[in-house]
Parts: sequence; C-alpha cells; structure tokens
Amino acid sequence: MSVRSTGRDPDEMRPVTFEMDVNRHAEGSCLIQMGETRVLCTASVEDRVPGFMVGRGEGWVTAEYGMLPRATHDRVPRERAGSRPSGRTLEIQRLIGRCLRGVVDRRVIGERTIWIDCDVLQADGGTRCAAITGGFVALAAALAGMNEKRPFRGFALLDTIAALSVGVVAGEILLDLEYEEDASAEVDLNVVRFGGGKYVEIQGTAEEQPFSRESLNAMLDLADVALDRLGETQREILGDRLSRILRAG
Repeated sequence: MSVRSTGRDPDEMRPVTFEMDVNRHAEGSCLIQMGETRVLCTASVEDRVPGFMVGRGEGWVTAEYGMLPRATHDRVPRERAGSRPSGRTLEIQRLIGRCLRGVVDRRVIGERTIWIDCDVLQADGGTRCAAITGGFVALAAALAGMNEKRPFRGFALLDTIAALSVGVVAGEILLDLEYEEDASAEVDLNVVRFGGGKYVEIQGTAEEQPFSRESLNAMLDLADVALDRLGETQREILGDRLSRILRAG
C-alpha cells in the first residue's frame, strides 16, 4: 500500500475538525475543516415556506453555496446577488439542499424554512462533501435551539448525514481526495450517507476509462468505514443537543 504525497495512506482520511457556534447571529453555525479545506456553514430559520409549500403543514430546507474569491489558487470573481449562479454552484447547492432536506422530518418542524449557507473559505478538494457534513452540524444546532424554545411534537431529525470523496488515482483507490488528487483522478466518487448506513446520493464519474462493479464496491466499502467515523464525530461534537431531536434507531 503506497503512501501519498501528503504522507497519508490510501485509506486514510484527512484530519477533520468542527468548530460550533462561530456565528453569534445564526440559529446554528459550524466551521468545518477537512485537511486544508475550510467551509463556514450557517443555518437560518424563517417562519415561512416557499409558495408551493404553503398550507401543507411541512417545512422546507434549502441551501446556498459559494466560494470566496481567494478560496482557490487564483482569484475567482464573486458571484453577484441577482445574477445566475454558475452551473457548478447550482449543482452543488441543490445537492446540499436535497441531502439535508432528506434527513429532516419536515412535518415536525412545521411551516418554516431553514436556509443552510455554505461559504468556502479555502478549497483543497471535497468542498461539497465538507459543506454537507458541516451543514448537518449547523442544521442540527438550529433545530436543537428551536426545540429548546418550543418543543417539537416528535423528532425533527431522522438520522445524521455526512459525505466524503473517494476515487482512483494512478490505478489505486484513495480516500478523501485533495485537489491535486482530484484533478488527476481516473474515477471520482462522492458518497453521501446516513449514519445508519443508507445512501442518500452517490455521484460517480469515470474521467478516463469506465470502472467495474468490483471497483465501485471497493470504493464504497472504503467510504463506509470513514463515514462511520464522521458520523461518530458529528454526534460527539453535538452532544446533548441531539438527544431530544434525533430519532433513535
């Protein structure tokens, strides 16, 4: 088993840290760092829902995603309010929104909208995975605060959720790709999964040659072990905040 340029083994995840309550104004906030990738995630609660949801008795969870101009090696112009986001930005924020929406019992939270804003402060690969993983922590913190003020009739969260990348680089399966690895990957796979083991989304692309079912299974097995650890870390950082909002089992 080879050692990567950063010293990690192929099956080794980058160090992950969560810093909670970094924004005094947001109902929930988390700064997640995965290696050199840093994403600020905030959760904001509005006592209304989009027009198509009015009268259903259910809430909504949606997301916005963006990169600061110097999050990457070269300055990228800021996406202006009122202008259409890039195709990449739209794809990522829709991914974040539907993944986090899937972990919430929207009947329990009532007709409220929770906005998850994910701002990439520094990018070194895996920004969408970091946004989902840190976005969940911010979301859970906001829901815990809502429950404390006015207890829900039921559990607002169905499970935890986290995401991680895995891919094939120079013929070898690697976990948690950094930018340089991602840029040269023959296969790039993003795995989003509930803590209980069920998959929410799997995004896989063969950049060069198609990959086999055997290779896919090996990548998923590798991701599963790391996602178990990420879920445990989320539970540890949230602590008692989860106890009254997370459905057991």
